[in-house]
Amino acid sequence: MDASSTSSGTPEHRPGVLQDLRSLARELRGLFHDQVGLAALETRQAGESLVWMITLGVVAGGLLLSAWLGLLAAVVLTLLERGVMTSPSAALLLAVGVNLLLAVILGWAIRRQRHHLQFPATVRSLTPDAEKPS
Repeated sequence: MDASSTSSGTPEHRPGVLQDLRSLARELRGLFHDQVGLAALETRQAGESLVWMITLGVVAGGLLLSAWLGLLAAVVLTLLERGVMTSPSAALLLAVGVNLLLAVILGWAIRRQRHHLQFPATVRSLTPDAEKPS
């Protein structure tokens, strides 16, 4: 082996390595493009599913509201028919009062749950020891 064959062998390997690197880069770009495309399709599908869920939830809420109003009307009519209450206005006001009381109780329960939206345990675990309250 002389010096000319060694030096001439080295340049032959470089184009092969560069070609392999270019091929690898093309494959990585293609793989990245495929992954981004898949993520975009799934994001679109998730968005459409969310819209459907919200729409169906609103429809279900409307149906539940109408059922609740029908139930209240039946209770008011029953109170009037059985003579428990003689005034239709008083019976309706009683139904409104019960609804308002339930709304206040639910609002209180919602406000109590608000604390959990702030990830308190996670925030505590990420707070440095010096800043943690004793």
